[in-house]
Amino acid sequence: MALVDVCVVYILRSRAGVDEVLLGYKRTGLGLGRVVGIGGKLEPGETAAQAAVREVREETGLRLSASDLVAVGVLDYHFPARDEYSQRSHVFVCRRYAGRPVETDEIVPAWFGVDEVPYARMWDDASRWLPAVLRGGRIRTRGYTFGDDLATVVREEPAVGV
Repeated sequence: MALVDVCVVYILRSRAGVDEVLLGYKRTGLGLGRVVGIGGKLEPGETAAQAAVREVREETGLRLSASDLVAVGVLDYHFPARDEYSQRSHVFVCRRYAGRPVETDEIVPAWFGVDEVPYARMWDDASRWLPAVLRGGRIRTRGYTFGDDLATVVREEPAVGV
C-alpha cells in the first residue's frame, strides 16, 4: 500500500525571552487525545506547503504564507498492524503567521515552551527527533515503524547518508 502524504507544521514564537511552539490537543481521528503538531492530509493536486497553509488555517485559524515555511524533512510512518494508518509526513517549521489560534472541531491549540513540550502525551517518535527540529535542526531519520499496539515505535530507520 502506498503511503498517504500528510504535512505537519511547528509554529514557533518567542515570548518574554522564551521560545514556544504551537501544538494541539487532537479532538478527532488518528491521534485522538494526543498532543500533536498542526497538519493533515494533502488534497489531490496540492503541494505539501499548500496543504500546510490550508491545514493550519482550518485547524487553528492562523494564516501563513507558504514562503515562510521551512521544510525540515520527511518522515515515513509504518503501521504494519493497520496499514491504512501508514503515511509520509512532510515536516515544516514557521516563525511568521497572522492571527491568533482558535479552537476548532479538530484541535485545541496551545503554546508550549520548547523545553516543556509534553512528549509523553505525543506520538512515541516525537521525542526522538522533535527537540532538534525545535532548536533549528533538521530531521535525521527516514522513518519509524509502530508495533501492534499502534503506539510504540519498534523500529527506527536512519536517514541515508547521515
